[in-house]
Order: sequence, then C-alpha cells, then structure tokens
Amino acid sequence: MKKIGFVFALLLVAIFNSNAQMLQFGVKGGVNFSNYTSGEIEGVDFNQVTSYHFGLVTELKLLENLSIQPELLYSTQGSELEGIDQQIKNELGYISLPVMAKFYLTKNRLSIEAGPQFSFLVSERNELDSADTNTFDFGVGGGLSYKITDGLFLSGRYIAGLTEVKKDADAKNALIQFSVGYMF
Repeated sequence: MKKIGFVFALLLVAIFNSNAQMLQFGVKGGVNFSNYTSGEIEGVDFNQVTSYHFGLVTELKLLENLSIQPELLYSTQGSELEGIDQQIKNELGYISLPVMAKFYLTKNRLSIEAGPQFSFLVSERNELDSADTNTFDFGVGGGLSYKITDGLFLSGRYIAGLTEVKKDADAKNALIQFSVGYMF
C-alpha cells in the first residue's frame, strides 16, 4: 500500500512539473515612448511622451517553439501637442490586454512576438476636452523578447493603434515599450 501511495505521489509531482513548464506566471514593467500617428490638426505638432507600464504576464506553451502570452498591464501613453501658442500634454492611462503569439528562434531564449492589444481608458490627465476621448483602443503589436535566465527576461515591442484616440480626430496611439520581467 505504501508503494502505491509513493508511486501515486511521484506521478502527481511529475504531472505538476510538466504542467508548470507549460504554464508560467510573471510580472513585468518598463518604459513607454508614445505619440500619436496619422493625426493632422492644423497648426499642431505631435511630440513623443515618455511614460511607464507594469503588470502581470502569463505564458502558455503550445508547441516546442510556440507560446501564447496574454498580459494584463497598466500603461500610460499619449502625446504632447504643440502649437497655437501653447503646449498640452495629453496623458492617457489604460488597462491593456495584449495577447501575443511567441515563436522561439532559439532554444527557449530569443523569441519574436505578435498579436492584438485591447486597451480600456481608466484615466486621463490633460488640458483638453476629455468628453470626446474614446474609452477603447485596439492595436496590433510585434516585438522581440529574450530570456536571460529561466525567469528573467527583456522585451521590446511596438504597438500600432488602429482606433482614433479622440472622436473625429484621426489621431491614433503609437507606442514603443521596453520591459524587464520575471517569470515564476
């Protein structure tokens, strides 16, 4: 009876270890360089804003070289609008849900990633009329990630917004993110 219990416990440990390698959780944070693209407002120039992001990361291994990485991030982005005798910083805070497909180019170290990002506006700090700001932002992203150790990783990503930041403004978010993170 003790042998059966020992074999059963050993089997549970093996199953847990194999599943733990297939599903990992972690945290990440870093710097954002954001701006508006495609927007043309007469007499106004868009300038880059430096801000931050942080949040939770999950990686689900599907195949040997393919994973899905959903994330839950708080991200600040926006643009500085310069012209018409004043400078306005339009800073938007989003809860972002990127879902990246990751393809590993080397043995579980260097990967390329691409996928959609769904963002929900939770705060706005500016001197513009905030009533016309869209509360949902959809974008697509792509980038590179490198695992320094089994836990520690670095990543760089570009997110191109596909929805207008403000109603009738033809300005979309553009975001470059550099992150450092740790998978448990």
